[in-house]
Amino acid sequence: MIAFRVDRRSGLAPYLQLVQQVKQALRLGFLAPGDRLPTAREVVEALAVNPNTVLRAYRELEREGLVAPRPGQGTFVTASLARPAAAAGSPLRAEVAGWVARARATGLAREDVAALVAAALDERYPLSPHPRSMEEDT
Repeated sequence: MIAFRVDRRSGLAPYLQLVQQVKQALRLGFLAPGDRLPTAREVVEALAVNPNTVLRAYRELEREGLVAPRPGQGTFVTASLARPAAAAGSPLRAEVAGWVARARATGLAREDVAALVAAALDERYPLSPHPRSMEEDT
């Protein structure tokens, strides 16, 4: 089962933090279809957040087709976002883990590593929905 965290200093709404954590767990294969999410009460007790925060996150996940409530039973995962290349034990994941270990060994802080990754993502995954090719520029 997923263990949620909320960073009140992040500037991101707590419900969105919960949504992002579920999506990350789905991408990495930590959650799979059929798994039950913690109840709203369990999350409220663990994180000291408003129950509406948890319910809003779960409604958003339901709207996206990732979870579904079952009356009297809880909220269950209905879809996976996992890709084989990101699965535990995959060569790519091992390579990323090794890179992170090397970055840490050089003294880089978590924030530095995150900034490097964000910069690489920005270079390789443009925000434009229809990136222009270099051929179009000539």
